[in-house]
Amino acid sequence: MAELRRMRPLLGTYVEVVASGGQAESGVHAAFDSLAASHAKWSFQDPESELSQLNAQPGHWVRLSAATLRLLRLARGMTAASGGRFNCTVGGTLVRRGDLPDHGGVPLMECGDASDIELTTDAARLRRPVRVTLDGIAKGYAVDLAVQALRRAGVSSGWVNAGGDLRVFGDADLPVQRREAGGRMTPLGHVRNAALATSQGGLPSEAFPASIVGAVAGADTAPTALWTVLARTGWRADALTKVAATASHSTRKDWVARLGGHLVEPAFERQAA
Repeated sequence: MAELRRMRPLLGTYVEVVASGGQAESGVHAAFDSLAASHAKWSFQDPESELSQLNAQPGHWVRLSAATLRLLRLARGMTAASGGRFNCTVGGTLVRRGDLPDHGGVPLMECGDASDIELTTDAARLRRPVRVTLDGIAKGYAVDLAVQALRRAGVSSGWVNAGGDLRVFGDADLPVQRREAGGRMTPLGHVRNAALATSQGGLPSEAFPASIVGAVAGADTAPTALWTVLARTGWRADALTKVAATASHSTRKDWVARLGGHLVEPAFERQAA
């Protein structure tokens, strides 16, 4: 079966979409359209995004798209279930540090908790002036939506890879490697019908300029620490890398497993359980 492979700059990285079967060409176009729409909705940097509109109006109900409300529910649920090891309300801290832009508005809190996000069927409200950032989960969720777009086009197998947030479906069997802080590539095995994500814990480095902020003390903070998680869906794998990065050494693997993921050590099983 012929394989169609395309790559575009999106979501702050390069995204590769690979499709086999069905209407592969139209499916790939639909997948990229879905990814572009995700970026427009959930960008913290864009003051016109749905996320920025919510952050700008604490205490007020803001009508949002169904996809944004679903993502907020997932982020709020993971914040609560992880005891703040994943925390989507730390945008104020990142603004203060200069890692994210300050779009103004009322004085912001550095961090909140899951109860600060209130949701209805068509709207959301921030109970206190926190700044929600979805950077720790949105890329994985955008990959999930892109895979849905491929499947709606009848694509039988393939993958979407957004700078390391990866989801593989159908008969595709993809060998993967992880780039370590020193540039060395470590083989991790094969992925099939699963999602995989990698994040760096601790302080930013030249090789990995991003950083992770957690609300729980006791995390390992070595700047070269990389955490890779296997899960059924992209959003869960993405979010659980933050849990891995902010959990203590003795509890990291248990927390990831409890929340539906598998902390990867080379090599891992080929398919999510």
